[in-house]
Order: sequence, then structure tokens, then C-alpha cells
Amino acid sequence: MVKTGLDNIKSKWPKSLNGASAGLVVNPSSVNGQLEHAVDVLRSFSSIKLKALFGPQHGIRGETQDNMVEWQGFKDKRTGLPVFSLYGSTREPLDDMLRGLDVLIIDMQDAGARYYTFIWTMALCMNACEQKGISLVILDRPNPINGSDTEGPVLDPAFTSFVGLYPIPVRHGMTIGEIGVYLKDVFFHDLELIVIKMRGWSRKMWFDDTGLPWVLPSPNLPTLQSSMVYPGMCLLEGTNMSEGRGTTRPFEIFGAPYIEPYDLVRRLRRYMLPGVGFRPLYFEPTFQKYAGKLCGGAQLHVEDRKKFRPFRTGVAVVKAVHDLFPERFKWKQPPYEYEREKLPFDILCGTDRIRKDIEGGKNIGSMVRWWEGQCSKFDHEIRRRCIIYEK
Repeated sequence: MVKTGLDNIKSKWPKSLNGASAGLVVNPSSVNGQLEHAVDVLRSFSSIKLKALFGPQHGIRGETQDNMVEWQGFKDKRTGLPVFSLYGSTREPLDDMLRGLDVLIIDMQDAGARYYTFIWTMALCMNACEQKGISLVILDRPNPINGSDTEGPVLDPAFTSFVGLYPIPVRHGMTIGEIGVYLKDVFFHDLELIVIKMRGWSRKMWFDDTGLPWVLPSPNLPTLQSSMVYPGMCLLEGTNMSEGRGTTRPFEIFGAPYIEPYDLVRRLRRYMLPGVGFRPLYFEPTFQKYAGKLCGGAQLHVEDRKKFRPFRTGVAVVKAVHDLFPERFKWKQPPYEYEREKLPFDILCGTDRIRKDIEGGKNIGSMVRWWEGQCSKFDHEIRRRCIIYEK
């Protein structure tokens, strides 16, 4: 079984930080191989003094759903420790939150996609710690959808947002620790960063190869399958289609009241998308978009995950609905994830080129060739020097 950074913390903790006062950034998936939560593990760790907890989107124990500005701070009932939200009126730890801390420890299960906000919570913590001279330790965890495959455009800085603060591809193919190495190498040179590595993880592993228990990293990623499709199907958040929130299969089920399922699936099959099939269906979300309304759409079935390209599939779904139902399909308008000006679809893509290509009738193949070139350049110039697991 793979050992995460949390599993290895007691044997790999740096001696220079023995006795340090520590803050901990965690969520419900921050567990070790025995399903003990990081808060409990670190409270019993004699080399540090745990002083404060910090919660990313959805909270430290999964208190909230998606895209909600959350609680501002309280005391954890279980431990009595102060809890600070990093998805509320501030997303970066404030001076008062960090006062008295020597080190901030990050232990969050990333989803492997640029939109997933945990890596950007980490980036803002890195910035704050660099400014205050506080050390930062990342307890590394697997990329659940493997550490080899990359896909999608690299973020254009003009489209910076909380679903993309620094340039990486949509499917980035790195662990949260490796992203930390990249951010320090390029942006936070003066930060003291320590990554406590995993043991036994290899780049080609999917989460179900690791032997680790799956704990949903957020309420709408209940399974590895939902995480597998998320790097593409999250794009539907930038449209007036339901991305399946309010169903038992978020990001796998999608549609809208104006969609005719069989016409949609017939169009999608024409694209010959690798490793995936589509099943026409009707569904009724219980919350979020179209709650209580009958929607037509489809369920995405991953048939070969090694061939499946989630971002290509998500773009194809948006293009198909845009072309089939031009009078009813709409781009979602701001605000979205604290962004109040640019279109949500554009900030998810990290560029407006894909939206303009869809509107201009470009074929999928030409779009894929463009972002494959971007991924290749990023891999050769940046990603390769930041990876800490070679195989």
C-alpha cells in the first residue's frame, strides 16, 4: 500500500521544526491509511504543538456544498482549536490567523484538475508564509487520476481566478507536493518549503492502484469515477447545462430541460471520442441547476480510462449542445468563484479561445492540436524539473 505524507510524517518530520507551533490546512479526505484524520494524528505528534486549523472550500469536515462563501471562523467542537475559513471573506491566511505559528502544514487530497481550488488555497498559504517567514510543509498525496497524463490549455494569466492562479494545464499530471515545488521554484523563492513524500507511489498509478481508502475530497466527487471525468465535465459549470449536481452521479450525468437526449448522443458519437460511451437519459436534479425539473441529457461511461481524455470530452459535450440547440444554449454569466467580470467558461478554460472556437464552428481536432502543443511545452520547460517521483 502507498504511504502518504501523513503516514510518513513521524519518521520524516524535519528536526529543525521540532517543537514548532503549527497550523494545519485540512479537509475530510485528510486521513492516513488507517482512516485516522490528520487533526488526530498531529495532536498526538509530540514533535509539534498544533495551534490552529484552516479549512479550504467545503470546510475541514465537509460542512458546505459547492461555490459557497463560508463560515468565518469558530472553535472545533472536537479539539477546541480555532478554525479559520480560507473560502470566505478571505482566501489567504491573515496575519491574525498566523500569529504565533512557526509552520503551516498542508494535507489535502487534490483532484488532479486546475479548477480544483485546494491547490490555489495552498498557493495563497505559500504566499502568506513567505511574507511572514513561516515554514510550510506539504504532506504529499497521490494524484488520483495518475501523474502521467496532461491535457487542456495552460492558463493564460489574463484569465487568472481562484480556479487558476498560476499557469498549469487543466489536467496537470502532478501531485500537490509537486505543484508546491513548481510554485516555489517559479514564484515563491524565499519560502522555506518541505515536502514529505509518499512511499510506494508511481506516476502511472490511479487512486485504486494505491491501496489507500477513498474519501471523497468534496461533496460532488463521491467516487474515483467522478474525479476521472471532472477535468472535462466541470466545464459545464460555465454553461446553462446541469453538470449533474443534485444527482447521484455528478459530472457523469449532464443535461438540461431543452435537450433531446437521443439527438445529443447521436451527435456525440460522431466525434469518435476515445475511451468513452454515452447513454441517453432523463433525470431530475434535487438541487442546484434545474432542481425539481425534468432534464434531457446523457450519462458518460468511461470504457477505457487509459484512452479517455476528459477535457476533450467536456469540450465536445459543450460544442454538441451549442451546435444542436443554438437558441437555448447559453454561456453562464458572472459572478463565479469570486470572479465578477469574465465569463465562467473562459476562466475555467483559462482562455477565451475555446469558447470562440466553439462559436466559430471549429472542429474538435484543431482545438485538441492547439492545447496539446501547450501541454507539451509546459511539460518540457516546467513540469519535468518539478516532479519528485521519477517513474
